[in-house]
Order: sequence, then C-alpha cells, then structure tokens
Amino acid sequence: MSYPQLLTPEEKLADAKKLSNLPRIVVICGSTRFMTEMNEADLRETKAGKIVVKPGCDMKSPHELWSDPVEAEALKVRLDDLHRAKIRLADEVLVVGDYIGDSTRAEIAYARSLGRPVRFTHPEVDPGA
Repeated sequence: MSYPQLLTPEEKLADAKKLSNLPRIVVICGSTRFMTEMNEADLRETKAGKIVVKPGCDMKSPHELWSDPVEAEALKVRLDDLHRAKIRLADEVLVVGDYIGDSTRAEIAYARSLGRPVRFTHPEVDPGA
C-alpha cells in the first residue's frame, strides 16, 4: 500500500500562489547604495505586472532607528533574515547595480540554492557567470 507524498512547505506555497492566481513575485536584491536604481526597477517590474518586494531600509543613510551601533547590528541581522524570507516568497530575483558585495553574493547563492531564477541589471557582475 502506498501513501501520498506529503508536500513540503515550499510546494504548498507554490500551490497556494497558483490557486490564488497571483502574478509573479520578484524580489529586488543589491546593495542599498543602489536604492534609486531599486526604485526604478520596482516601477518597471510593477508596470510589467509583477508583485515587487525589495529592501525597506537603507541603513547606509542616517536614521534614528539605527543610530545606536549595537541596535544597528541587531537590526541588520533581522533585516537579513527578513530578506531571505522575501527570497523564499518570490518566484524570481532581480539583482540591481554594478557591484556585488558579500551580502548580495550570499542572497544570490541562497536564491539559486532554492532554484529561484536570478536576473541582473548588470549581467557582467553575476558571480556565477
């Protein structure tokens, strides 16, 4: 007697997105030094009919929420976790900018490990090319 294979959480999410008839979800990754370019990419992807998620905090710009160095470091860890969750939610990843730092490189590797397609605004910086 065989039993049906249980779905993984990722498979359940994919099925729910299909059943809900959701548009493709794209997550924007890259250094926050490219926030202007991220906003432009958001506009273009939204115009193309996609749901867009991207970094919500630019910790390179001064703000009272991360003015304390100890709190800023803890916030960075939480934001990194949050961004990985956005990658898990997304159908594809768009990397913005002509520079890939350690955080973005880790996000690209994570997305690829999940089988997410990764596009680049500047394909020449693709660490996997």
